[in-house]
Amino acid sequence: MKLDKIEYIDRKTNKILIENVPGERFLKFLYHNPFGKLPLELLVKRKCLSSFYGKLMDKKKSIDKIEDFVSDNNIDMSESQKKVGEFISFNDFFYRKLKDNARKIENGVVSSADGKVIGFQEINDWDKFFVKGTEFCLEKYLNNKELWKKYKGGSMVVIRLAPADYHRYHFPASGKIGSRNKIDGYYYSVSPYAIKDNFGVFCENKRELTTLVSSEYGDILISEIGATMVGGIEQTYTPNTNIKKGEEKGYFTFGGSSVLLLFEKGKVTIDSDILKNTKNGYETKVSMGEKIGE
Repeated sequence: MKLDKIEYIDRKTNKILIENVPGERFLKFLYHNPFGKLPLELLVKRKCLSSFYGKLMDKKKSIDKIEDFVSDNNIDMSESQKKVGEFISFNDFFYRKLKDNARKIENGVVSSADGKVIGFQEINDWDKFFVKGTEFCLEKYLNNKELWKKYKGGSMVVIRLAPADYHRYHFPASGKIGSRNKIDGYYYSVSPYAIKDNFGVFCENKRELTTLVSSEYGDILISEIGATMVGGIEQTYTPNTNIKKGEEKGYFTFGGSSVLLLFEKGKVTIDSDILKNTKNGYETKVSMGEKIGE
């Protein structure tokens, strides 16, 4: 079935809403039109395009795009530390910091970012499982047999950040954080328009893996995923230090992207509404710091 619009559940109201998608027609052409496959494979999925566009968003002239972007996407700038006229580039606005009281850090395991989540209480004991009829290979995603053995049968949450979202990501629990492991890859879009027919693009994209050793929830694997027009994954934390839940871990430069969380088997119970919505084919809108499991 053709995906004409992106519907998701607003957790606060439990209503189905429709997402405003920048570049929607272009995404539909690339991923759902036979003529879109050539530019997708030759150019769009490759680093050069995303890097080039990311550099444009660093230029001073890019500030001209901010006001319309805020208006078109109904972004609440009262949460931002800077006002619209104070940014020095679009990227400076894109990975803006929020005021200290803008997000409440709740009890339990919390969302690492603002975005829309899908959750799975138990990944199949096989090396593959299916999301909306498409195959995802955990072993291929992790690119590490020992990690795969550690997390297979565990729980997984994927937080998708749309371009209009706050683009800094944070720690979902307290503990000791290790150093990052980078896995090179492509830059496919992570929009539902792209992953509807191939959730496995997560296994193809550039990604980073970090382990958070938590006394409450076991070893949590945190993974940031690159995507089309994401200029970079920037880590701001200090490796091998003790951190507190809700502290900043890093940020994405321009573009939509995702954060994937993996939990060892039996260590975390994903919230029932997230599991139910995922089973029914919907993402759930959450804010950074909002409880997603316990």
